[in-house]
Amino acid sequence: MSDQPPKGGGKQIQIELDEKTGAGEYVNLAIVTHSPAEFVLDFTQVMPGMPKARVRSRVIMAPLHAKAFALALQDNIAKYETRFGEIQSGQEEWLKELGFQPPDGPPN
Repeated sequence: MSDQPPKGGGKQIQIELDEKTGAGEYVNLAIVTHSPAEFVLDFTQVMPGMPKARVRSRVIMAPLHAKAFALALQDNIAKYETRFGEIQSGQEEWLKELGFQPPDGPPN
């Protein structure tokens, strides 16, 4: 995150983070679905050898906010890789075993 003021001269929003939310939730799989009106992101914890995966958090966004989120995530990944090196996935086979088809490439 940046301490710089937002671009475009807008007012800065004060964000509050309570202790429980600030502690975070470990997830290792995100499932994204959508309808014409919204995107649903289910953040899931898959444990080895367990037949069920528990959804730890569900986030529902309007399409405009989902696209802004995707762009912000893409920007942060690029910054991370510039500083620490390319993130190696190596999980494509694991995802296929779970029945997921990884995307063919970055979003347009």
